[in-house]
Amino acid sequence: MKYIRLGSSGLQVSRICLGMMSYGDPASRAWHLDEDAAEPIVRRAVEAGVTFFDTADMYSGGVSEEITGRLLSKLFPRRDDYVLATKVYFPMGSAATDRGLSRKHILAGIDASLNRLGTDYVDLYQIHRWDYETPVEETMEALHDVVRAGKARYIGASSMYAWQFAKAQHTAQTAGWTRFVSMQNHYNLVYREEEREMIPLCLDQGVGAIPWSPLARGLLAGTRDRDGQRHTVRAGTDPLADDLYSEGDFDVIDAVRAVAEERGLPPAQIALAWLLGKPVVSAPIIGATKLRHLDDAIAAVDVTLAEEEVARLEAPYQPHPILGHS
Repeated sequence: MKYIRLGSSGLQVSRICLGMMSYGDPASRAWHLDEDAAEPIVRRAVEAGVTFFDTADMYSGGVSEEITGRLLSKLFPRRDDYVLATKVYFPMGSAATDRGLSRKHILAGIDASLNRLGTDYVDLYQIHRWDYETPVEETMEALHDVVRAGKARYIGASSMYAWQFAKAQHTAQTAGWTRFVSMQNHYNLVYREEEREMIPLCLDQGVGAIPWSPLARGLLAGTRDRDGQRHTVRAGTDPLADDLYSEGDFDVIDAVRAVAEERGLPPAQIALAWLLGKPVVSAPIIGATKLRHLDDAIAAVDVTLAEEEVARLEAPYQPHPILGHS
């Protein structure tokens, strides 16, 4: 495993972040793994040197955080040996105050997450989306107070427009509050709209990108074919993938498969190697429900693509509407 600073912060993270969304209650989603099934995968990640783990309060209604906390405390000798990230924003109950980025919900949310995770602090506390109903000043001050209280070491953000991210950063800087060190955005070979505004902003401001869905919900790994065939449980039960990706994206898939065949590597390794080669990317967040998913991600860290291969992979790209901000 290789390691890198998260943006321009001093926080060292592994080049692969294991996303914990796949681990939760199988009754809620057919592709979720329970704790017993998840443990061998998380153990393999730890043994391979992965030290960065990402979850969220709303994943499986909090069960993901519970599983994450128990497994990491079992597999690492010390809390300081790994980097733990979680998120706040989406509804966690039926009350109107049980959602969003108000001061009330952020302060309640961090305490609830820490309780489920079984720890005194998270390394990275992220806003899961932009809250159009709460003043950004209220949100940024609340996040600053979370850091000052020692409940989070750093803060990060997830999918939003570049102007929103810039506004939040400016608000924090002007007031002397904590600024975001990371952007967890929707970025992969078939969705590159982030290259227009958000990625140049992150590069300029020293913010590390930790992309979600780096394999386009399995599309870049070959879980679906152009003719509509679905090869995994998740591919057959994931309507969001149908909203995010379209027929034209299979031209990119064909390019990935061609380069992979020439290299003698799985397509997933090629797609992840492309992402890892981008200067803004600190660590893609990969989901793994099988050991081979994790093995491909770890192996991709050592794959370097030639300029000609990168050009071939990028050439078939078709622009998309903005997707993934809601």
